Order: sequence, then C-alpha cells, then structure tokens
Amino acid sequence: MTTAKELRELSVEDLDRRADELRKTLVEDQLKLRTGSLESPATRTGHRHDLARILTVRTEKARAAKGEAKKA
Repeated sequence: MTTAKELRELSVEDLDRRADELRKTLVEDQLKLRTGSLESPATRTGHRHDLARILTVRTEKARAAKGEAKKA
C-alpha cells in the first residue's frame, strides 16, 4: 500500500503504469473471488483503494499541468 504523499513524487507515466497493473490485479481478484480461491477479500478492497488513490493523484497532476498551461 502506497501513500498519496509517495505517489505525488512519481511521474504521470509511472502512475499510469501502476494503475494498469492494479486493474489487471483486480481482474484476477475478481476471478479468484468467483472461483472461491481468493484468500482474503480485504486484499481486493486494498487494491481498489490503491487504484483510487493513484487515479486521484493523477487527476491532481493533470489539473495542475492544465492550470500552468493557462497561465502561460
């Protein structure tokens, strides 16, 4: 689990890569949940929260870049 503070230090490309990895992990978690082989539902919840955190930081960076572009 990564904190938002740590995520803000990453580039947009790194955030996109991590988001893609988490999306794949969530698909795998969903399959495991349906087949009954998911060890702990809390891990799936943690992955969902991590993805939301990454997307939030990514949106913040996009808005900041857009604001800087308007000033220039």
